[in-house]
Amino acid sequence: MIIFRYLAREVLASMFAVSLVLLMIIISARFVNYLAEAAAGKLDAGVLLTLMAYRLPAYLELILPLGLFIGILFAYGRLYLDSEMTVLHACGMSQRRLVAFTTASSFVVALVVGLFSLYLGPEGVRASESLLAEQRSRTDFETLKPARFHNLDNGTGTSYAESISDDKKQLRHVFMAKVSPIEPSLDLTSARQSEVDLAVVTAASGETVIDPESGRKYLLLKEGRRYIGTPGDVDYRIVAFSNYSQLLPEPDYAVKPKRFTDGLTTRKLLDESSPEAWAALQWRFSMPVLVMVVGFLAVPLSRTQPRQGRYAKMLPAVVLYMIYLVCVNAARGVIEEGEQPFPGILWLVHGVFFTFGLILLAEKRFIFRRSAKVVGCGK
Repeated sequence: MIIFRYLAREVLASMFAVSLVLLMIIISARFVNYLAEAAAGKLDAGVLLTLMAYRLPAYLELILPLGLFIGILFAYGRLYLDSEMTVLHACGMSQRRLVAFTTASSFVVALVVGLFSLYLGPEGVRASESLLAEQRSRTDFETLKPARFHNLDNGTGTSYAESISDDKKQLRHVFMAKVSPIEPSLDLTSARQSEVDLAVVTAASGETVIDPESGRKYLLLKEGRRYIGTPGDVDYRIVAFSNYSQLLPEPDYAVKPKRFTDGLTTRKLLDESSPEAWAALQWRFSMPVLVMVVGFLAVPLSRTQPRQGRYAKMLPAVVLYMIYLVCVNAARGVIEEGEQPFPGILWLVHGVFFTFGLILLAEKRFIFRRSAKVVGCGK
């Protein structure tokens, strides 16, 4: 048990460090995109951390298997370079027992990944989609900052409010201006073809209201004036009003399309009969299996000679992992299209890489026995 605890501590500590680095890289990249959307007024800055928290389980679902794989390579690679693994083998630590110890550690990680893939991940995706849908329902006027000019309608207009209530519904001392091209006349020589109409609205206050019949949002301005004309001319039309309603434009913010099955619970996927649901269900159940397989693959791949260096096999091992993940993704795509050549193609991929791990393990075991006999450690 002492050896098992030592190996498990080394593996899990390395996995935690690698997973933390990978998580920070992915979160930073995603957070930068969210910040850019918030700066453009497409997202409320106050929901960014909440969005990242919702997406965290889905990120960890993919990060932890890679973190375990690299963690085993780091931990066991160091033990081989420091000759600790050689000492363990000389004291009766067989390759089979090393695989068993590694499998036990991988099983714990597989349980955590299974929790993320089967429950927490879909819950987080559904919560983030709901939050993003709420953000999409916002209009340009709900992203305004007090005492600042803001572009409206893709730069064709501007708005200003001296102060805004906390719920973003009450505006005070409102200024709005919008330009629109004048309809060309039949006379092609008319100079007014290139001119524009300017509409300026000032109001003492304003608020957003929702039409109960259509559900559309309107900006209701009160106690103000509306100026319409062409810049450079003097024939402006001035209209004083007590109430003036203006339809608010639909926001142009859209979320990148995702699989609709990502936000469905595992129970709902079991009730669905579509190929997409079946593929998503197999993907979720296969993620813990992937953890077990990569943990098994890492044992023979981590064996290094002292003169090879700690990172000699790191690049080939990571390439092998990426090929494995690409094959699993491709198998899922085949299932989603409903054109799989035979049932269980996703599990066939796991079986192929597990068999490859057995081949590597048998080869390394044979090489180790030969080297042990040469130095006189074998019987």
